[in-house]
Amino acid sequence: MPKLLVLYYSSYGHIEAMAEAVAEGARAAGAHVDIKRVPETVPDTVASSNHFKQDQAAPIATVDELPDYDAIIVGAPTRFGRMPGQLAAFFDGAGGLWAKGALHGKVGGAFTSSATQHGGNETTLFSIITNLLHFGMVIVGLPYSHQGQMRIDEVVGGAPYGATTIAGGDGSRMPSETDLAGARHQGELIAKTAAKLFG
Repeated sequence: MPKLLVLYYSSYGHIEAMAEAVAEGARAAGAHVDIKRVPETVPDTVASSNHFKQDQAAPIATVDELPDYDAIIVGAPTRFGRMPGQLAAFFDGAGGLWAKGALHGKVGGAFTSSATQHGGNETTLFSIITNLLHFGMVIVGLPYSHQGQMRIDEVVGGAPYGATTIAGGDGSRMPSETDLAGARHQGELIAKTAAKLFG
């Protein structure tokens, strides 16, 4: 049974919901899954005044525990077309793992959200994936076996590079069932890939 970590950062709950769906898909494929989040870096007063979702159940991850997993799928919202500073700060603390090659050959993937359909989802996925590749990880995206990302009858997320969702300019749109299905599918694929490599 592969051991998978869903590692995320979520300001308003959109990525938290996607993380739960990724975990659901991975568990359905037989993986043991932990969901953890990276530490918040803004002061509590700033988080409160900006209405951040501060009641998230997932425990805080540490860099040192990453080598314990066969697969790590990383989610975060876009910040101007790239990963947010909270996630970047977490990865910046992982230089020791990089130096030791501690994550070489492990399976990785990314998922994200943006305010609009063209608000940087794909570049944010690549900003996350670039980090994972530097750690020597094997990347699994969201292929078109998730047919939902090809729908044109409603706004949907999804890209070959990873699951995505559209939050709306005011953050009022939570992930749709199609978006969550994409996240579940990616979780399933990553779990199955890890099982083949580490089974």
